[in-house]
Amino acid sequence: MAKTNFQYERRQKDLEKKRKKEEKLKRKADKKDEPGEGVEGAEPVDGVESDADDSDDDGDDADQPATEPK
Repeated sequence: MAKTNFQYERRQKDLEKKRKKEEKLKRKADKKDEPGEGVEGAEPVDGVESDADDSDDDGDDADQPATEPK
């Protein structure tokens, strides 16, 4: 009877672990690159106005922060 080649089996297990780990890292990277819902490019919710649509803004306070520090 032939001996079992444990080194070959071990190598195959290690290669499978490495492949799965790389796939997992790739999925995480792909998920990170995809924009989430409710972020830029999303349509505004009904009843909520966008700040970008303010046409009465003359642009004088573009450099000013929204609130002044105390």
